[in-house]
Amino acid sequence: MIAALILIMAAAIAPLASARPFDLNSLIDGLQNKYSRMRGLEAEFTQVYRGTDGRTLRESGRLLLKRPGKARWDYTQPEKKLFVSDGKNIYFYVEGESQATHTSVKESADPQIPFLFLLGRGNLRRDFASIEAVNDERPVAAGNVVLRLVPKRAPEEFKQLLVEVDPSSFEVKRMVIFERGGARMDFLLSNVRENYVAPDTQFQFSPPPGVTLKKA
Repeated sequence: MIAALILIMAAAIAPLASARPFDLNSLIDGLQNKYSRMRGLEAEFTQVYRGTDGRTLRESGRLLLKRPGKARWDYTQPEKKLFVSDGKNIYFYVEGESQATHTSVKESADPQIPFLFLLGRGNLRRDFASIEAVNDERPVAAGNVVLRLVPKRAPEEFKQLLVEVDPSSFEVKRMVIFERGGARMDFLLSNVRENYVAPDTQFQFSPPPGVTLKKA
């Protein structure tokens, strides 16, 4: 299930990668080993949605991840929003609205869920039908490798993923989610702090005064 999978990132088209040699199997193993051992992570993120109608929406904020399965996305631009997973349930709230929503991680098709892979919740070779390097997607930095991953099982909304990796450090720089309807969501991380362990209180959600909680 895609809720137990992948990674991080967003848009910004840069030059094609240089011809730095790499071994695909070694890259997959290095990526798996790096993130399966990571206890937590803090980063700034940029998220870019590109719809089939040509509409583009760019958002940014701060991301926290923590083993096992906890995630917090604080959106600050262009509006303040909060996406929180305590490992079992997901809560979503837009500042100023009268309602917040919640759903279980297993039922969710939110594009943020694949990032739980970074906490070792997934296995690349087990969870994906195919993993291949691609040349038709420009990386955000020369020398990075872009991988295409097709999940064996995924929510109906998801079709495939692109993951951009620095082959020298196995650090994920970008993730792109393609929806079956044709839209894409790019995520890009910056100022990453690996193994930053945030307190559990950061992954708890209490509706603000006057805000009701409903099931999504």
